[in-house]
Amino acid sequence: MGTLYPQNNSFRMVQDLGGVWDFRFRGDADWQPIAVPASYNDQSPDPRFRNYAGITEYRRKITIPGRWKGMRVCVRFDAVAHSARILLNGREIARHRGGFLPFEVELSDLLEAGETAELTVEADNRISHDTLPVGTEGATAFFGSDNPGIPSVEAGKKLQEERGINRPAFDFFNYTGIQRPVRLTATPRGYIRDITLTASLEGNVRYEVETSGTESEVQVEVLDAAGNTVASCTGRKGSAVIPDPQLWEPWPGKPYLYTARIICGEDLYEQTFGIREVRVEGTQFLINGKPFRFHGPCKHEDSPFHGRGTDACLNVTDINLYHWLHANCFRTSHYPYAEEMYQLCDREGIVVVDETPAVGMWADEHYGWNLAAYHRQVLQDMIARDRNHPCVVMWSLGNEPDTDTLPEKAYEYWRPLYEAAHRLDPQNRPVTVVGCQNRYERDRVICSMDVVLINRYYGWYNLSGDLETAKYAFRLELDWWEKQHKPVILSEYGADTIAGLHGAAPEMFTEEYQVAFYEAMSECLDERGFVIGEMPWNFADFSTCQGPMRAGGNRKGLFTRDRNPKMAAHYFRNRWKTMDQNGTADV
Repeated sequence: MGTLYPQNNSFRMVQDLGGVWDFRFRGDADWQPIAVPASYNDQSPDPRFRNYAGITEYRRKITIPGRWKGMRVCVRFDAVAHSARILLNGREIARHRGGFLPFEVELSDLLEAGETAELTVEADNRISHDTLPVGTEGATAFFGSDNPGIPSVEAGKKLQEERGINRPAFDFFNYTGIQRPVRLTATPRGYIRDITLTASLEGNVRYEVETSGTESEVQVEVLDAAGNTVASCTGRKGSAVIPDPQLWEPWPGKPYLYTARIICGEDLYEQTFGIREVRVEGTQFLINGKPFRFHGPCKHEDSPFHGRGTDACLNVTDINLYHWLHANCFRTSHYPYAEEMYQLCDREGIVVVDETPAVGMWADEHYGWNLAAYHRQVLQDMIARDRNHPCVVMWSLGNEPDTDTLPEKAYEYWRPLYEAAHRLDPQNRPVTVVGCQNRYERDRVICSMDVVLINRYYGWYNLSGDLETAKYAFRLELDWWEKQHKPVILSEYGADTIAGLHGAAPEMFTEEYQVAFYEAMSECLDERGFVIGEMPWNFADFSTCQGPMRAGGNRKGLFTRDRNPKMAAHYFRNRWKTMDQNGTADV
């Protein structure tokens, strides 16, 4: 795994490999153009692009610059979904499993400076019970059961399997391919491999630097936002004290950033960080010792044309819309996002709940050892990648697993992951797993987390259209949670809404109903002091696989997919504008 984000400076060099590559489906003879980074699914009207399940191939020529002679050269993939096989001049040089975290392959001994070679990437988008996110073993859609037991339907499902069709066990489109940047990187042969930073509110910055291929002394300088040196020390492990430290405060506060400048021999790396502290105390979530209330919609990496592909313009637009909403947070539902978004949130003060791609774990067979070991590795890699980001305040182990059918077995699966997250994180952030609407009184997993995150759809998927009864049912559940003495965040709640559909009465799918739904839920939330957050589902409409429950995707966005606000966006903009961090609102 390439933990450190690629960086250009006087010792390190980066060459972006983005652009138009060659592309084909496995078994095709001809190649065609494809844009990288981007999902391939929406780049052609050919139905195979949208529905294909299997291996696709990408290729392009790469040349190691002559001035990189004698350096350690790697090709770094920020993400290839969902597994990848890397070949150089037709020879396999690496494999990687997982579609949302980076990996790098060293080329130093395979390719000389000045030499050109053909780089091929085989991307496999197939999902199953052994992948994260989870897919169905057959062709059952996310919603419904495809009428099990009917002979003709079962025969049709068997034909779908033979045709290579597999469906996600999750409600977002299975976008795939080389979705994040690919770069050639060069460092000195003796290089800085990893950096860990942990800062106290008093300005004591503990650090640990890992190096490879060098015994040179490590020098650490801490620079303030203006570039002035405010602390310095030497050694691979130690601490530096910043006088009069400026804290990283979430928006609308000032998210102050420092930079740790690490020099070792002929290598240099600059790592930004913030001084901030997060902890849970009773039913409060504290950032820098002050109660913090989460309010902001969940997101997806999803947009027209790019699919899940990294788009700097889209990231900036979305964060500016968060500011417009007066939102202060989001959850990376339901996978780790591109690193560029975390960097932007560090800078802009948007708080992030960082989530693994463990979504769709409904059946008890998902709680197997093979998946548990892989899940633990993904969690470890996510924490290693994101631990220095001040915007990240909580780890989410996964979204909506089945935790009540076999509560003891579920606890045996999730508890070691909870303990691992605390052990792996030098900052010891709070840990959670997001609960689905289930028999909460039977559950052992969600109650055992540091913060309770629950997804609830009273008035939509159940008690549909009846908001008075929905409020009654939701209040009954909140009564139960109050007795658990835990901080609670309503981490998903929403109503599908067709933009421009209106009615004199607020009926389902109209913009008026979406506002009425959120007003009803807000009424219940504002009554409870232990509720420390609200995360509407979703920021913007997003693509899903086709099915009888989805018309052109999931329409629960406060914004349309092309980022035009619905009435509910204006509702939350007014609500959150007057909301203080103690959770009061005046709308």
